[in-house]
Amino acid sequence: MNAPNPNNPHPVPGFDVVYVKPVVTSPNIIVGDFTYYSGLDFESRVTHHYEFYGDRLIIGKFCQIAAGVEFVMNGANHMMDGVSTFPFYILEHWTQEIPPLSKLTNKGDTVIGNDVWIGQNAVILPGVHIGDGAIIGLSSVVGSDIPPYTIAAGNPARAMRRRFDDEMIALLEKFKWWDRPIDEIQTLIPLLSDSDIERVRRELKERLK
Repeated sequence: MNAPNPNNPHPVPGFDVVYVKPVVTSPNIIVGDFTYYSGLDFESRVTHHYEFYGDRLIIGKFCQIAAGVEFVMNGANHMMDGVSTFPFYILEHWTQEIPPLSKLTNKGDTVIGNDVWIGQNAVILPGVHIGDGAIIGLSSVVGSDIPPYTIAAGNPARAMRRRFDDEMIALLEKFKWWDRPIDEIQTLIPLLSDSDIERVRRELKERLK
């Protein structure tokens, strides 16, 4: 049987789904193995990502990114410390000098954890950190950090509920199934898809001894 290949850009023959890592060209977009996007041109969904800012989009392994998701980077921000926010300096024939990078709004890297599901048409704003195992509802606008294993939705996105209790989240964060070898992950699939959370809890505790 063939092993899953994280470098195969088209893992679902006949469908517009890509593994993101092998199709990304920007050095400032870093994506883990097996993260997929429901579309073909992932980089077109990373907007206002200008090299001189130096900000990075970092996405973990095994994330599920639905069609229409947009990652808005720091280049979308306008200066707000003056009376007008109009960026004269980027348009031809205006005399405003380009401000130093230190004066431009930069909220840092956007970081998405592992095994995160981002619903269709969600918008992730600059500098947001989304924890492992989080779920982002469709058409949400995420402007603040979302903790691990939390369901968030809305505009602005708010935490609706945690998927599991503190102990279970701690076990999952310690187990880090996404970092394990492919052969081992294959054997873990029944555990990872088991809806009996108490049975999963017991198994994780045994494996972490």
